[in-house]
Amino acid sequence: MEFFTKVELPKAGFKIDYTSKLAFFGSCFADNIAAQFAARKFRVLSNPFGTVYNPLSIERQLKLIAGGKTFGEEDVFQDARACPNASENQDARGTWHSWDAHSSLSAASREECIAKLNAASSQAREFLQQADTIFITLGSAFVYSLNGQIVANCHRQDPHLFERRMITVNESAEAIRGIVGCLRKIASKEQRIVFTVSPLRHMGDGAHGNNLSKSTLLLAVEKTLSGMQASANPAEYFPSYEIVMDELRDYRFYESDMVHLSKTAEEYIFEKMLDTYCDGTTRENIRAVEKFMKMANHRIADASIANEFLQKLRGEAAALEAHIPGLDLGQEQKLP
Repeated sequence: MEFFTKVELPKAGFKIDYTSKLAFFGSCFADNIAAQFAARKFRVLSNPFGTVYNPLSIERQLKLIAGGKTFGEEDVFQDARACPNASENQDARGTWHSWDAHSSLSAASREECIAKLNAASSQAREFLQQADTIFITLGSAFVYSLNGQIVANCHRQDPHLFERRMITVNESAEAIRGIVGCLRKIASKEQRIVFTVSPLRHMGDGAHGNNLSKSTLLLAVEKTLSGMQASANPAEYFPSYEIVMDELRDYRFYESDMVHLSKTAEEYIFEKMLDTYCDGTTRENIRAVEKFMKMANHRIADASIANEFLQKLRGEAAALEAHIPGLDLGQEQKLP
C-alpha cells in the first residue's frame, strides 16, 4: 500500500563525487542544500553575494562576476536611518549596503563594504572557473526595482521607494538563459547546470500569489531547458518543489512557522539528490565521511585521553583521504 505519490527522479547525465566542485546560487533553500554537502566535506561555494530569490537578480550577480566587476563608491549606499548605538567616533548614520547583495556583505564603513563585495566577486569567479556542477535555486518571480533597476535586496528601506511586480514567464526564461550564458563564459572546463525551484513558500505574497510565482518559475525553467535539449551541454532540472508538494505534503515536515522546511525534510531532499547525482561508491564514501565527522565533532573532556583521541582522529583522516580521491580533511587534522 502506498500512502503518497512518489516523484520520479530524473536520470542525470553526470555524477558528483569528492573530486567535484559544487556551486549554489539562489534562495535560502540553496544555502541549506549547500550546507548539507559542505558538512560532508564536499568543496562548495554558496551564494557569494548572499541569498537571492528571483532569476533576474541571480543573472545580474553572475554578470558582475563574469565581467570581473570592480566595485567602487558608486556601487554602495549608506542607510539613511540613524544608528542608535554609534559611538562618538562613529558615523551616526547607518550601515553601508549594496543593492546587488545581501546584508551579510554590508558593513559599518564604505571601504569595508566595497572590500567585501570585491572579495566575494573575485573568490566566486575563481571558484566558478573550476566548478563542475552549479545548482540554481529559484525562489520567487516577484521582483523589486528602484529607479528601473532590479535590486537583489531592499535592506529594509522605505517600501515606497520600490516598485514591486511579478515578472512574466518570458522574462524569467530570458534571465535563465542569461544565467547559463554567464556561467559558460566564466567556466574554463565543462560545467553541469541544474535548476530547481525552491519548495519554501513565500506566504507574504499570499497563497494564490505564491502559487502564481512558483508556476511562473516552473514554466520558465521548462521553456528554457526544452530549448536546450539539442545542445551539446544542456542544463537539467531537479524536482525539489515537486518532492515537497507530493511526497512531503504533511505539515510535520515544516518548521513551526509552517513555511520553512524542517531538518528532516531538508535531509530527505538531500538524500534524493544523492540518489540522483552520486553513484553507489560515492554514497558509501559519504557514509564513511559522516561517521568520521561525528567522531571529529566529539569533544573529550578528560585531558588524559584527549591526545590519544586526536592521534586516532588524524590517522582516520589520513586513511580516508588516501581511500577517497578528492577528499580534504586538512582542517580536521589540524584540530588542537
